[in-house]
Amino acid sequence: MLRIDGDGLAGADFGHPMEEGMHEVIGLRAEVRGPHAGTRVLALDAGGRILDWISWQDAVCLYVRDAVAWTLGTPCLTVRGGTNRASGRQSVLELHPIVASTGHCRSHALDPAPALTNAALFARDRHVCLYCGQQGQRGDLTRDHVVPTSRGGRDEWENVVTACTACNLRKGNRTPQLANMPLLAVPYRPSWVEHLILSNRNILADQMEFLVGHLPRHRRPQ
Repeated sequence: MLRIDGDGLAGADFGHPMEEGMHEVIGLRAEVRGPHAGTRVLALDAGGRILDWISWQDAVCLYVRDAVAWTLGTPCLTVRGGTNRASGRQSVLELHPIVASTGHCRSHALDPAPALTNAALFARDRHVCLYCGQQGQRGDLTRDHVVPTSRGGRDEWENVVTACTACNLRKGNRTPQLANMPLLAVPYRPSWVEHLILSNRNILADQMEFLVGHLPRHRRPQ
């Protein structure tokens, strides 16, 4: 929770999610304007290491705490806060799509492993069954272990694929070789950058260009 007085965002509290683009505290409003009001900001450390997506509220906190080292991209959001009591001017912030905060992340956090969830798995495989090649809705897809857990297979990125319900049932407790169901692609663990791309459906052009530039070369779009 944050309150900035003086020349900052007087009386505006950006610590909670907005409802329909507005947040009202003690009679004052913080208004988000722009065509990308639902977008998220890409957070970096001062050295340019990619950290994570953050909400525009968290980005505002960085700005008003003077914790922004540098920014990239064309401003995508305009945040209007409270009115300064002394000057009578309304506080305005132009948020950039990529924001680097002061300080550096710790070495063990440079490339965290993306959490293996069904949503992340289906996104990695583009909601396509890797046995029959049919694309499906989330409710029609399952997580299949290439080497079944009953045969010593692990629940890890390199051993799981997206499978439709029919193919999962058909394969059963067998390997693809035994079931005569060859995989259409080799399962892999996404890099942190790939995970960020897959987990956000509203990536702005500046953000995508930056992220693609940090993908492993063999996984960049041709």
